[in-house]
Amino acid sequence: MGTEAAAVLAPLWRGLPPLDSGSVDGAASCAISGSHESVSGARAFTHTTLRHWELTDLSDDVALVVSELVTNALRHALTGCNGQDPAVRLHLMRWASRLVCAVRDPSTASPVAGVADVGAESGRGLYLVDSFSDSWGWHPLDGSLRGKVVWAVFHLPSPAAD
Repeated sequence: MGTEAAAVLAPLWRGLPPLDSGSVDGAASCAISGSHESVSGARAFTHTTLRHWELTDLSDDVALVVSELVTNALRHALTGCNGQDPAVRLHLMRWASRLVCAVRDPSTASPVAGVADVGAESGRGLYLVDSFSDSWGWHPLDGSLRGKVVWAVFHLPSPAAD
């Protein structure tokens, strides 16, 4: 795992069930541009990564959660960036029993889950994240990185016995 990913995810370990940060089975990361078109790129990156990790059964659910987390970062966290590097980044990490999706953004504001109003155009993102993942949360970043990381955890199916 790269130095940036380790720094971004250090506060994440406090909010997750015990996981050894050194025993990551796979990690992938990509920068997210400040345009809303990049949400489809984040979904494609997720599908490709999960296919490589042979987790295609989870691909649609994880891509939906990634889409919501990236959309929230672009919609809410980039306000006031004034054209500076938005520093939105998607991290995917795999352990033997869990997959973590984490989106880093420059805002220090906590994400707020709205009421799931089926007639509303927006406001259902974190409700969907909660519904499709096994757990989710967020932490402010430590050190020189400003902002927060919002994460979602998926329990992986046990490998089939031979």
